[in-house]
Amino acid sequence: MTEPPMLTPAEAFELLLAGNQRFVAGELQHPNQDAARRAETAAGQRPFAVLFGCSDSRLAAEIIFDRGLGDLFVVRTAGHVAGSEVLGTIEYGVSVLDCPLVVVLGHDSCGAVAATRAALVDGLGTTGYVRDVIERVTPSVLAARAAGLTEDDDFIAEHVRQTVDLLLDRSRVLADGVATGRTAVVGLSYRLADGSARRLAARGLPAEAVAAGPGA
Repeated sequence: MTEPPMLTPAEAFELLLAGNQRFVAGELQHPNQDAARRAETAAGQRPFAVLFGCSDSRLAAEIIFDRGLGDLFVVRTAGHVAGSEVLGTIEYGVSVLDCPLVVVLGHDSCGAVAATRAALVDGLGTTGYVRDVIERVTPSVLAARAAGLTEDDDFIAEHVRQTVDLLLDRSRVLADGVATGRTAVVGLSYRLADGSARRLAARGLPAEAVAAGPGA
């Protein structure tokens, strides 16, 4: 496979946002989704971003960012909760695959956040390993409540921000990448109704790249 040029974190972020803007406008290009790309990537991969998102069936990363084979290294869990396996997978994308960008992707109407709020407010219990998901979302919900937030979107936004902070706090690979300018970690929130992804947090991007992206 011919090695593509290395992108800076800002270039990778711009490329990702451009795809989402095409998706919102209904002007999809479907890049890298043909037989030629399949053959090109058979021998190896060089994705330009790690996409760590919620497992919600409406957040198919390659569709909502209009990308194709070999473009995104995708990790998804309910409520984008991160355990050691998730952290290791994200670090693999950064340290082995040289992804310059890590994106945490949340969304409105998140069931994991709603279930956590219900468990804390109403004492509604869960069974099995769903309880583990709720336990991992709980610090975000408590932080939002402590800040006086009441709206669903505010709780979801706080959970995205908390996840960005958690990745940087727990992963030396990501923290060092941001500190040296090799990596950026960005939090986005996806709107189900219109398909847009708005920025909630950005670590490691230059000021002009942050200003250019869609903000909250």
